[in-house]
Amino acid sequence: MKPTEENEENLTFKEKAAENIETAIENILFHSRWLLAPIYLGAVLILAMFMVKFVQEVFYYFPQIFSIEKTSLIIVSLTLVDLILIANLLLIVIFSGYENFVSKIDMVADHVDRPDWMGKVDYSALKLKLIGSIVAISSIELLKAFINMDNMPKENIGWMIGIHLTFVVSGLIFAISERVYHPYHHPVSHNDSEHH
Repeated sequence: MKPTEENEENLTFKEKAAENIETAIENILFHSRWLLAPIYLGAVLILAMFMVKFVQEVFYYFPQIFSIEKTSLIIVSLTLVDLILIANLLLIVIFSGYENFVSKIDMVADHVDRPDWMGKVDYSALKLKLIGSIVAISSIELLKAFINMDNMPKENIGWMIGIHLTFVVSGLIFAISERVYHPYHHPVSHNDSEHH
């Protein structure tokens, strides 16, 4: 009986050791998501850079308000809208990416200014918003090119149209494939979970 008991003890020890190793590895993998946190903080710095660039553009063109041509003003306005769209996209990526891959931002769950889409944009919805924003930004760049057509080579405009159509078609194909393979479901928000 003693050899059998010793074998069982050795087996139990090995199982516990393997379980401890597995737990340690899983803990390391689980907490490795925090390596993304500095990246999102870096994205916040990029957002601040967009804000500085936006203010710089406004202060540069504002003194020229009475002398600038209408066409130039439209191009400047489209450039600023372009910056706003990219900044909005970056903000969505920061919030959604952090909540999807790092941690929930529970401290603002009941805040009055909490955006409605926070906690509701999963990875698939994030990719759709990304593609939609790219198409919108491409449209603005194409509109700027049409307004300034006299100063641009026709070949460049043709390439821009081709690239824009590629974005549009790719976005449509991706949206259709997401709808087919991943039917839309309304994620449970913080407020919804309180009522259930």
